[in-house]
Amino acid sequence: MPTSAPPPNARERQKRERRLALIEAAQRLVGERGLDDVTVEEISSAAGLSTRTFFNYFDSKDDAVLGIQEIELDAEVRAQFVSGGPSGRLMSDLEALVAGFLKDAAPNIEQVERAMRLLTSEPRLMQRHVAWHQRIVGEFEELLSERRKARPSPVDDDTIGMVAGLLMRSSALAWARSGYEGDAAAHLPEAVAQLRLLLDD
Repeated sequence: MPTSAPPPNARERQKRERRLALIEAAQRLVGERGLDDVTVEEISSAAGLSTRTFFNYFDSKDDAVLGIQEIELDAEVRAQFVSGGPSGRLMSDLEALVAGFLKDAAPNIEQVERAMRLLTSEPRLMQRHVAWHQRIVGEFEELLSERRKARPSPVDDDTIGMVAGLLMRSSALAWARSGYEGDAAAHLPEAVAQLRLLLDD
């Protein structure tokens, strides 16, 4: 008799567990041997999964080590920003948008710490991390371009995209300095406050 598919919550839990297992295996093996001496096949085997399953979650072993994931911003947050909300003030609305990205990322703290340590010893990982960050900034710029149709702004998309990227980076660094207490989004208001102080100086 065929077994029924697991309910949505069980499927999501399984996906999360598999993803975390692959990250843990990748980080452990790379920490032991170095990035160039570890293969996707070895990572998959160490996680108890197939290579095919690996590529359902990550495009490369570099991405697995860093725990890079596609961040799908909440549809309501996205729609609200594009329509000119939630406040109608660009800086405040940008803060809400960045908060949505940071909360959606919701990383595993221990794996974040290991990834940051490996970044310092593997230059290629830093290149991949920077490329991922730039892609996120590109997503911000696309949303800003859409928003202009409802609420024009004299500030160009590139500038606002860079500000959004800066806020994400500043929040992440503050989170790291706090010993990864809470989440990165909790440090966003202070990053915004610091930026306002700089601009008002």
